[in-house]
Amino acid sequence: MIKKMGYEWHLRQLMAGRGMFQTSDLVPLLAERGISLSREQVFRLVTQPPQRLSMDVLAALCDILDCAPNDLIEVKVVNTNVRKAASGVPAAAPPVRRTSIRRPGTE
Repeated sequence: MIKKMGYEWHLRQLMAGRGMFQTSDLVPLLAERGISLSREQVFRLVTQPPQRLSMDVLAALCDILDCAPNDLIEVKVVNTNVRKAASGVPAAAPPVRRTSIRRPGTE
């Protein structure tokens, strides 16, 4: 079984809960924390779930909104499917590839 994961982005709701109803309200608050985003970038951040988000921005948002990362991002299973081969019979799961992380200079 293959799970497709997704998430819900709750920035707009958290802002509203703190009386912040304009996306431009975030621009100076982010700047106070060393995050320089244009008004357009902040608008997209508030109105659309981000595909990529720097940890610095996430930390600044959590500080501004006095929340934890899991208050902003709610992880969900969006779709559960069984992969099927062309014959209609469920295909075997892809092999798991194991990797090792080694410190430099060690075997």
